[in-house]
Amino acid sequence: MADRKWKVCLIGSGNWGSAISKIVGNNVTKSAEFDDDVPMWVFEEMVDGRKLTEVINTDHENVKYLPGVKLPANVRAVPELVDAVKDATILVFVLPHQFVKKVCSTISGHIAPGAMAISLIKGVDESKGGLELTSTVISRELGLDVSVLMGANIASEVANEQFCETTIGCRSDTMGPVLKRLFETAYFRVELTHDVHTVELCGAIKNVVACAAGFADGLGYGSNTKAAIIRIGMMEMVRFARMFYEGVRDVTFFHSCGVADLITTCYGGRNRRVCEALVTQGKSIEELETEMLGGQKLQGPPTALEVNKLLAEKGQVDAFPLFRNVHRICYEKAAPSTILTGL
Repeated sequence: MADRKWKVCLIGSGNWGSAISKIVGNNVTKSAEFDDDVPMWVFEEMVDGRKLTEVINTDHENVKYLPGVKLPANVRAVPELVDAVKDATILVFVLPHQFVKKVCSTISGHIAPGAMAISLIKGVDESKGGLELTSTVISRELGLDVSVLMGANIASEVANEQFCETTIGCRSDTMGPVLKRLFETAYFRVELTHDVHTVELCGAIKNVVACAAGFADGLGYGSNTKAAIIRIGMMEMVRFARMFYEGVRDVTFFHSCGVADLITTCYGGRNRRVCEALVTQGKSIEELETEMLGGQKLQGPPTALEVNKLLAEKGQVDAFPLFRNVHRICYEKAAPSTILTGL
């Protein structure tokens, strides 16, 4: 891209997307290698009688998904997806994973030559072979090289500039430093690795462990039990990654995408909160998603389902007792009290 600037487009504008837009919007103005204009695709909806895009572009605040945080004026809300990606050469995917295929279908054929993508989506997709990483879906659907960004990054804390770290998995020695300059700030430290699959797998599977932590919290267990669940969960994550992917590097699990994200999710994430409520309130996950998440879906239970399918095909379900127990509680009506069985 020596002959022209990188143009960044944010595909998604929820809680995490808006927090990241603050970082990206500020960083592109600090380097001549980036275009200052940052289009952000916003799913249009009405908020207090006004279009959300109008609110963001006028007040520079996403009042619905990240209230109280001012966004840079160069972040431009765009309601039409194809218009948003026009001429963009770095596509930042930061939307719920269940919408990825539809988004890719919409923008296919409208992407600038030489473009690349980076996924900030912590989730997996279902395929005939079982679990499929979101970056794989984007790459296949659009024919792009896809990097990933994962870490212990609670959106509200990042938006309020509380120090944290994140991990970017990027196979290219050229693009890695570009992405680091795009996302890194004094409060948002970026580590680079070539181990893309492990980075992304950590971001998805840690939600299964978070469900286990939530069940334990609901049952009234203390810090010792929580620590044991985190340790056992981490070991199952490592073994699962080694079983299904080549080239896994153990050191990646010690990056922010690994142990740090796991700890944060097991103490403060939505999967933990909803699974705790399942125990204390006796309601179904579907009911709690409606009540606590406004209908948004958890990633932990469906990931546990896909993980269990893959392990069953290899006859290895009982070799991963924590993953097995979460699956049984979520889908086979096992009692939450069985979460420690066989550990």
